[in-house]
Amino acid sequence: MVYLRELNCSDVNENYLSWMNDSEITKYLEVRFRQFSIDDLIKFVNETKKSDTNYLFGIFLKESNKHIGNMKIGDINKFHHFADVGLLIGDKKEWGKGYATLAIKEACKIAFNDLNLYKLKSGMYENNLGSYRAFLKVGFKEVGRYKNHWICGEKREDEILLELLKEDFHE
Repeated sequence: MVYLRELNCSDVNENYLSWMNDSEITKYLEVRFRQFSIDDLIKFVNETKKSDTNYLFGIFLKESNKHIGNMKIGDINKFHHFADVGLLIGDKKEWGKGYATLAIKEACKIAFNDLNLYKLKSGMYENNLGSYRAFLKVGFKEVGRYKNHWICGEKREDEILLELLKEDFHE
């Protein structure tokens, strides 16, 4: 249903730009506080491609090759073999279809099999229920919370902390 491919500058277009400047799509991302240009996104993609501790993938539908979101693995701690993982489903028409779960699973395969990581971790706003459920479906476990960590709108929210160990991942 979905596949991940390293994001290239040729993937940066008006559609991708519209996701990053849409307050509903970026509601739970720290990038929501600024407006982006095409040049900003090209610079970000180029910087990530040069990094040896961050990987940025596009999430694409298999049947149409349509770019529907992004997945990031990084920063990678090479000594301890762990990394953060996060995603964005930018195409609102594709929300609620299970694509986030599938993309997380694909990212886990890359992280554990290709990058030889031992642990993946993720954090999210407590009201980001879609993301929370998607990570749990792949096998991530809640390991803690930072109380009242984020300001979202007019109120504070916890950050939920999740992790998945290599031996607990089932392809």
